[in-house]
Amino acid sequence: MEDVEDDGWQMVETKGNQFIVNSQPFYVNGFNTYWLMVMAADQSTRAKVSEVFQQASSVGLTVCRTWAFNDGQWRALQKSPSVYDEEVFKALDFVVSEAKKYKIRLILSLVNNWDAYGGKTQYVKWGKAAGLNLTSDDEFFSHPTLRSYYKAHVKAVVNRVNTFTNITYKDDPTIFAWELMNEPRCTSDPSGDTLQSWIAEMAVYVKSLDAKHLVEIGVEGFYGPSAPARAQFNPNSYATQVGTDFIRNHQTLGVDFASVHIYADSWISQTISDAHLQFTTTWMEAHIEDAEKYLGMPVIFAEFGVSSKDPGYNSSFRDALISTVYKTVLNSTKKGGSGAGSLLWQLFPEGMDNMDDGYAIVLAKSPSTLNLISLHSSKLAIFNSMCSWKCHWGCKKKNALETIIYHDDL
Repeated sequence: MEDVEDDGWQMVETKGNQFIVNSQPFYVNGFNTYWLMVMAADQSTRAKVSEVFQQASSVGLTVCRTWAFNDGQWRALQKSPSVYDEEVFKALDFVVSEAKKYKIRLILSLVNNWDAYGGKTQYVKWGKAAGLNLTSDDEFFSHPTLRSYYKAHVKAVVNRVNTFTNITYKDDPTIFAWELMNEPRCTSDPSGDTLQSWIAEMAVYVKSLDAKHLVEIGVEGFYGPSAPARAQFNPNSYATQVGTDFIRNHQTLGVDFASVHIYADSWISQTISDAHLQFTTTWMEAHIEDAEKYLGMPVIFAEFGVSSKDPGYNSSFRDALISTVYKTVLNSTKKGGSGAGSLLWQLFPEGMDNMDDGYAIVLAKSPSTLNLISLHSSKLAIFNSMCSWKCHWGCKKKNALETIIYHDDL
């Protein structure tokens, strides 16, 4: 791939409820691949990073969400608080530098709510080892020492100088945004106050270190006590009790855009049905409306997918789900709404079946899904160009946005 010209590779910003780059609209069209850093840490598997970026780029995907954390686990980045494995940090450097080669921007998540790759559980273990009297993993959000551990990690990543490019992370436009946490939940405080306090502190802290990059939280999108009328859109009653509060969380100073996840097969029923598609549309439209009415910011659907392990699964249903997400985003985009993009969970190259959680999409084995993604990328490319033209179908619509509406097979 040719090097990206500097004038075309600037920071992503927000303007109202949309993303812009170099004063031009930018729509998020991407994927998740969480394991990039740990695979890059071993020379025998590093090529998988380049492979997945190459494949994603070939179908027009331009944003990847991945982990900038691995706490106390196999191939740990952070072996103990503020103690790093330099070789693993160099692996993250490689991921960032390789992403730029393929014109892919990165959303880097900074810690996990879950046990995988350490997460808040590992922070609590470190706290206990240091003599703290901790009784719950949720004290990650409230104990000042654990908050200081997290802040130190944020500072180490944001101020990292890439050993491949010699660019400090906080100055690198390859990074689209910082994500505070992957799917934060604080079930010990359903009021949401504990998590809200943590978000408020950490969003401002990240901005104090790096005012250039966007910041998002990483929540799943569940409605909480501050918006009881919106709770009807939650997938189940439990969602109201996990300590997150979509609208309130995103009204926090320092948070630039909203994130939502979509897992009907986890939240409603594992058995595949049309109800999953109906929920997906309603869930997305509710959050797009919130982003427009109450937040005045873009919203991205940062994880969505369906597991091949679900009863009744087939690839046609997966394509129907992806198509539902894409169409709902486009319906917002064509009206200048807050629906700003989506990220598939998740893209894999061939030969990594051992890490497949059931959601892996291997493009080489999924021609119909590949075509679906490529078609969506083509539409968004036209949206991004915002050009005026007359299509070859001979219609009189000169506006590219309107043309796409009338020719869905474009």
